[in-house]
Amino acid sequence: MTLLLLGLALFIGVHSVRIVADDWRARVIAARGPGAWKAGYSLLAVAGFVLICVGFGQARASGANPVLWVPPTGLRHAAALLTLLAFILLAAAKVPGNGIRARVGHPQVLGVKLWAGAHLLANGGLAQVLLFGSLLAWAVLDFRASRQRDRAEGVVRAPGRAGATVLTVGAGTAAWATFAFWAHGVLIGVRPLG
Repeated sequence: MTLLLLGLALFIGVHSVRIVADDWRARVIAARGPGAWKAGYSLLAVAGFVLICVGFGQARASGANPVLWVPPTGLRHAAALLTLLAFILLAAAKVPGNGIRARVGHPQVLGVKLWAGAHLLANGGLAQVLLFGSLLAWAVLDFRASRQRDRAEGVVRAPGRAGATVLTVGAGTAAWATFAFWAHGVLIGVRPLG
């Protein structure tokens, strides 16, 4: 569990700089340049992600993952629906000119909120609660901070185009189906939908 906690602290810490130290971030970028910032940020984020993956895998394999609660089957179905919406939001972050991004502003962070919340509904082990609960808390704070920055900066987004929005929904749904029915089992070892 130690590696999982270290990974979460590093990964979430790096991704929280704009929430807690945006002025410091701006000063470092001004002094060292955006390339150096991105390189250091990426290196720390990848190290945190690797520690999370290894630590989570160890916690699941070692039996050091006590069950805090057993989710009812209905919550697992709700989690499947929420993860579908999360994948659509993740696609909205990448497809230019879609209406979802225009309306939400920060669809990737909102997608992480839904994804983490869905996984909390469907999993009751300690490692899962630590992982998904931490990411949910971070996403809530980051979404709020991002929306506050947008308001302070007067950000106005152009309305999305129908074609781009349809493409976003289709791409997100296809990615969700691929992951839910195949990749989740291959990569995580759990087949949530058979």
